[in-house]
Amino acid sequence: MKKLPLHIKILLGLLAGIIYAFVSSSLGWNAFTINWIDPFGTIFIRLLKFIAVPLVLFSIIGGISNLKDITKLGRLGGKTLIMYLLTTVTAVGVGLLLVNVVKPGNFVEEGQRVKNRIKYEQWATDNSIEILDGKDFTNNPKYAGVVSEVKSEGTEMTEEEKKVVESRMKSAQKNKEESPLKFLVDIIPENIMLSISNNGLMLQVIFFAIFFGVTLIMIPEDKAKPVIVFINGVNEVFLKMVDLVMKAAPFFVFALLAGVIAKMANSPAEVFQIFKGLGSYSLTLLAGLAFVVFALYPNLVALFTKNISYKKFFKNLSPAQFLAFSTSSSAATLPVTMECVEDNMGVSKNISSFVLPIGATVNMDGTSLYQAVAVLFLAQLHMVDLTIIQQLTIVLTATLASIGAAAVPSAGLVMMIIVLQSVGLNPAWIAIIFPVDRILDMCRTVVNVTGDATVSTLIAKSEGELKDE
Repeated sequence: MKKLPLHIKILLGLLAGIIYAFVSSSLGWNAFTINWIDPFGTIFIRLLKFIAVPLVLFSIIGGISNLKDITKLGRLGGKTLIMYLLTTVTAVGVGLLLVNVVKPGNFVEEGQRVKNRIKYEQWATDNSIEILDGKDFTNNPKYAGVVSEVKSEGTEMTEEEKKVVESRMKSAQKNKEESPLKFLVDIIPENIMLSISNNGLMLQVIFFAIFFGVTLIMIPEDKAKPVIVFINGVNEVFLKMVDLVMKAAPFFVFALLAGVIAKMANSPAEVFQIFKGLGSYSLTLLAGLAFVVFALYPNLVALFTKNISYKKFFKNLSPAQFLAFSTSSSAATLPVTMECVEDNMGVSKNISSFVLPIGATVNMDGTSLYQAVAVLFLAQLHMVDLTIIQQLTIVLTATLASIGAAAVPSAGLVMMIIVLQSVGLNPAWIAIIFPVDRILDMCRTVVNVTGDATVSTLIAKSEGELKDE
């Protein structure tokens, strides 16, 4: 019998996890699933994350030490940042176009939209947040019945909603109060051992690795050679670790998906009900993400390379894409993304080890598209018309915010508060989309990872370092 390829095994594990989760919910096994199956998913993410940082460190140092021309490093860095910026702006543009055409917020019944507006404005008033759109629905005779109904039901947000909003608001406020050059300060590590021990400080690890690699080239070859041999050897060890972990990936993916759905709701009906309420928003966002993954990226690669067809593109990247969907973390998926890009796409280690770690940290195409769609959906839902200037502000803010988004699950919600406030909208509105955020986060992480792989392939092609060619 022919052995199944890894990406098929992972897909089967993913499907089995989803099916099991719905069966588990129906039979009341959620407590068992969360206590005895979900922990294996957490173990899987931890295994990938502890490999990610040292793999990035030794891969970048090894890749740079193989460069004979320092000017190539500067050219590579410039190309990387420009291409990541272009793909991000394109993704935001796709999101804005789609949400303006579909208008998902208008699908919600008008009375419910007014209720939402009044409910969340109370929170903004209590927290002294100024909203630019000053429509007064409470004194409008047209909505008198709705207003009285809201008052009888109460205008308070639930405690869970308040906790979600307030925790994200604190993080967003901290980001806004920082100096514009704070990101430059944050790139420089105070203590490299501390940076290596924290996945959230990946940019500091990348800076140290580049600095170390450049310095290694500049010292005499006889002194550099043993260090380079050691670094390449350690790098091979971590690559082997990735191989070993991936052998058990189908089971781990099963555990991850089962746990995620079991935590969302107590029954399959509840899961479907959550999506039904936000169906227009979810479908619009999924359509935008699907366009970027299935139309933009593969056709770009097929256009500029000779041997990577549309079908081959997905076959090469599918293990990383399935893992991105399961883990919702670009950082956790990074070791597998590097392996797919090098072994399957034919990108040289010099390119992948430099471009992909930077991409996992600063290139968030899926997150940017999601912010554009979500912000306009929330504006439409609350009967706020955004001008062209405000929408262009969303493009700029979403692009810049995506650079600061951590490569961890649901980090985009914090960045969305900054985007909402940039156009004078109520940050409390994020509570509305929170119920479906976890599943949609899985989908946009696939876009993030696929975008990183696409850019690294195109840069390798431009540098003549795409092996198949």
